[in-house]
Order: sequence, then C-alpha cells, then structure tokens
Amino acid sequence: MTTGTPTGVVINGKFMSAAPTAVHRVAFELSRALGELPQRPDVSIAVPRDAALTWPAPGLPVRATGHLHGIAWEQLCLPGAAQGRLLVNFCNMTPLTVRAGLTMVHDAQVFTTPRSYGRVRSAWARLHIRRAGAAQRGLLTVSEFAKRELVSLGIAPAERIHVVHNGVDHVLRFPRDDSVLARLGLTPRRYALSLANLQPHKNIGLLLRAFARPGLAGLTLVLTGRARASDFAAAGHPLPPNAVFAGYVSEGEMSSLQAHALAVCTPSLTEGFGLPPVEGLRLGTPAVIAPCGALPEVCGPGALTADPHDPAAWEAALVRLQSDPALWQGLSDEGRIFVTRFTWDAAVRKLVEVITQVTAQWP
Repeated sequence: MTTGTPTGVVINGKFMSAAPTAVHRVAFELSRALGELPQRPDVSIAVPRDAALTWPAPGLPVRATGHLHGIAWEQLCLPGAAQGRLLVNFCNMTPLTVRAGLTMVHDAQVFTTPRSYGRVRSAWARLHIRRAGAAQRGLLTVSEFAKRELVSLGIAPAERIHVVHNGVDHVLRFPRDDSVLARLGLTPRRYALSLANLQPHKNIGLLLRAFARPGLAGLTLVLTGRARASDFAAAGHPLPPNAVFAGYVSEGEMSSLQAHALAVCTPSLTEGFGLPPVEGLRLGTPAVIAPCGALPEVCGPGALTADPHDPAAWEAALVRLQSDPALWQGLSDEGRIFVTRFTWDAAVRKLVEVITQVTAQWP
C-alpha cells in the first residue's frame, strides 16, 4: 500500500498498443491534451516493454516496463511502475491491487446491459469497477448520467465520482477525405450515418427496420465499423437495399461522412456519452437520437429524438429533416454552438483539477 504524498502521476498505457476504439480515443486525447498543457503535473505513461504501439506518442514521457503484455502486464507489472505515484486508468480497467489510483469508468453498461459484452467479459469488468470504486482515490466518468448510474448501483458515493466530459474537437484535426463519397456512391445530405455494431444496447436493428420503410426508400443508411451485412443477417436483422456497410474507414473518411450526412443516427438504449453524434454536431450535422442515457445531455438542441422501439418514428424524423431545410439548418447551428463546450482542453483541465484534489487529500 502506498504511503506518503505521491511524487507524480503514471497513466496506464495499455491502450497505446490496443486497437482503436472510442474508449481508447478518449485515453489518447486526454494524454495528448496533458502533454500540451504549459503547466502540468509530473506525468508519464507506462507501456509494456517491446509493445507495438498503435497510437502516436502523445507528448508525454513514455516509460517501457515489464516483459508481459495485455492483462498480465496490467495486473503484474504496472503496479510496480506506479509505486509511489498516482495511477490514472482511462479505460475502465485497473490493477486490482492498486489503491493509489483514479479509474475512468465510461458507463455502467456491464451492469445494466451485460448481454452486450458476454458473461465473462462483463463479470471481469464489474470486478474492476467495483474494486476501483471501493478502494481507489476516486472514479472518473464522462457524463452526469453515467455518474448517476454509478451512484445508484452503489459503486461509489457521488462525492468520489468526478465528471470529465469527453472532448470532440479532435474531429477538426482530420483533413476530410471526400473520395469516400464517390467510393460508396453517396450524395451529400442523401444518407444517414451510424455504426455497424451488433451489441444489443446499440439497437442498430431498429435503423435497419426504419430504412426498410417506404418513406426512406430514397435515403441511404451508411454503417461504419466491423460488423458486416452477413453478421446482421445471421443475427436475424432485415437488410434493406438502401443500407451500405462501409467497414472500417480512415479518420479523414469518417470526417467526410460525418460532415456531409443528413444526420448521425444513434438509437442506443443507453450511452455513457455517445461520441459519434456529438462529433457530427461539431461538424455541423444534426443528430437523431433515442432519448436515452447521456444522449440528450450531450447533444442538447442539435438533435431530434425518436422512440428507440418504433421504426416509424425514425422514418418520420428523417423525413422531417430531409424535407425541411430550415429545421436542418437550425439544428445544425444550435448543435454546433452547444457542443463547442466539449473540448479536450476543458476535459484535461478538469482532470488536473481532480488529480490536484485527490493528492491534496492524501493521508
């Protein structure tokens, strides 16, 4: 057990050698923003020795340690690298033996929708979250909604859970690659964008049913990500002819798809934050969302809401956007203004404030 005042901060850098996901994007952007602060705590990133890094160096010292990788490195090597320092974990997981830590829990979905993650993965994540909530210096999370859920589940009291909203201004760094429109046969404002994700709480089957309705026959649904048409078909979802499964796209291609869409659609039954619709709003594209989880909190006036169980409601919302340019422009303008509050600079300054607070309270 660590005693005395910590001498600095170590970031759990396991994400640096992991495949890009939304959670890993948050970890990278917070690390990058820390590296850009003119005055910051003594911060370094611990990574597995000889790991093949999939993210660029974020402007902080990177310390290679241990000869293990993955979960074994995180549980057995990282605690030693963080000895005498505050360990910050951005990706829900933490070494179970570390008490001098802050862990970011992005949502409570392994408790509320465990079917989306599988029995073993959900149980492992719940163990980490409960351990961090009970034993560490505090928890970080990404929305007021997520904080309320964690409190209601008894993970930690409200005063020990600190909200650090995600930023979305990273989308402004990526030069748009508009060639993706021609490659996929798309016309600006004649398609809606969402994720090719089969997790039940993402509820993408609802969009497939909506786009099978006659009112959306002239609009294309573009789904980006790992899941393929055959995966959705095997899961029993309809495959309307106006659905395009784009697979993985580059950052520049995604920026173009977000900027030129009629809307970014998020029918999720719950979200701890919901980066895709907020990224779209930052680029001026309205959102159509389910009124669930943190989505109303983070999309504000830039979104239409639709019942996540009613395909006809999604058909009606998209037809409204397509047929009413003034409505589209109003949502675009108000949404863009609203989400300018979600910057990585604001997020990292709140993070430093929390780090300062918990280290000042060190016994």
